[in-house]
Amino acid sequence: MIRLLLFACSVGAALASDVIELTDDDFEDQIDDHDLALVEFFAPWCGHCKRLAPEYEAAATRLKGKVPLIKVDCTANTNTCTKYGVSGYPTLKIFRDGEESGSYDGPRTADGIVSHLKKQAGPSSVEIKTLEELESFINDADASVVGFFEDPASTPQADFLKAASAMRENYRFAHTNTEELIKKYDIKNEGIILFRPPILANKFESSTVQYTEAKFSNAKIKKFVQDNIFGICPFMTEDNKDQLKGKDLLVAYYDVDYEKNPKGSNYWRNRVMKVAQKFLEAGEKLRFAVASHKTFGHELSEFGLDTVSGDIPVVAIKTAKDEKYVMQEEFSRDGKALERFLEDYFAGKLKRYLKSEPVPETNDGPVKIVVAENFDDIVNDETKDVLIEFYAPWCGHCKSLEPKYKELAEKVSSDSNIVVAKMDATANDVPSPYQVQGFPTIYFAPMGKKKSPKKYEGGREVNDFISYLKKESTHPLAAVVEEKKSKKKKKDKEDL
Repeated sequence: MIRLLLFACSVGAALASDVIELTDDDFEDQIDDHDLALVEFFAPWCGHCKRLAPEYEAAATRLKGKVPLIKVDCTANTNTCTKYGVSGYPTLKIFRDGEESGSYDGPRTADGIVSHLKKQAGPSSVEIKTLEELESFINDADASVVGFFEDPASTPQADFLKAASAMRENYRFAHTNTEELIKKYDIKNEGIILFRPPILANKFESSTVQYTEAKFSNAKIKKFVQDNIFGICPFMTEDNKDQLKGKDLLVAYYDVDYEKNPKGSNYWRNRVMKVAQKFLEAGEKLRFAVASHKTFGHELSEFGLDTVSGDIPVVAIKTAKDEKYVMQEEFSRDGKALERFLEDYFAGKLKRYLKSEPVPETNDGPVKIVVAENFDDIVNDETKDVLIEFYAPWCGHCKSLEPKYKELAEKVSSDSNIVVAKMDATANDVPSPYQVQGFPTIYFAPMGKKKSPKKYEGGREVNDFISYLKKESTHPLAAVVEEKKSKKKKKDKEDL
């Protein structure tokens, strides 16, 4: 009886899933039934897939009846996965009308998936016919771009729709041909208005921006949107962070919550905007934003601001080159502290913030210990060739490599031109141009070419490293590669 109950429960749980599972036998037929669908190609043993599963399931439930979420087990359905070029797990792809339309590159959380797919669903630009529909559309937490066109067959409207299609993943578009609405906004023949979110209304900038170019084109419309969509100081979220980053960006982190406390959220934002406006009007190039200290706690730890309470903003700048600056003075209500911080930043007086372990008091071992604070002294020493390993203390592969790496360092220790080093990449900032996405990651930085280090992709035995150094070193390497014993020699020895 108990077994039957357990079986019934497990069957019930399986039936309760809102994720549609397809196979080689039915994938092509089923995917054709959907205007838009998200497909996860996974493997049951994949750790990343297991972590994604509850988020994917939650998103499927919230999007049920709107956008289906599908999964395909690639260990059992190799034909489908091979056809769509799946080479790693999980791979997520968006399908439109049965055809693959591109990879899903959005957040892998339920909220992120839902938000991303809602923007993908339906037309790229919503048709507005009444004032009520327009007011409902622009009264959103995100900015809205609305095109007004007397002639629905006009070239300007066609260009607007092309721009909307290209930018639909990140921004919201609508268009109207209703005469009443065109007159309401005093549009002559055609025009575009960007409506900023009502919750972010402020006295420092207009709540609307009009397209002022004499001619309409796809490229000009896209530039208009990108230049104006965020205004002086947007609210940075998981959804829009990728559009804000990539350039020099100042963020004020505090207890931002526009659902429960819009007034308090705007209180500090307005103080940031007042200072930002002054510097922007002076021609300084820097983006500004506010963000929730809870949502972006991981970023705060990168700036050494792990213990922020959120009552008063903390401010940090991260440049396009990944240089970081932290405002040490407490944020003042009059904005003077922020003003002083920016004056020093633009004057080049600020010291970069480096997440760094202490510089070792002694560093006499065969493998030199590198931290962020001594990286330039050791790795960027133009008189040395440097082989550096970026590791994590918990990494099993790093632990296996450690004795071999030490042996390598001992073998080349007599060569004054070579340095073998290692750095804990979890406790120290890794500078550009080094890219560390897994552990261990090893680079070779030759003397005189420190801006162009080479990623090491060879074997991880001592002789593999020595062979590599003999080939890549600026000066001849003294270490000798030991010959590997052949199986035949080993067998002869055993016979003796």
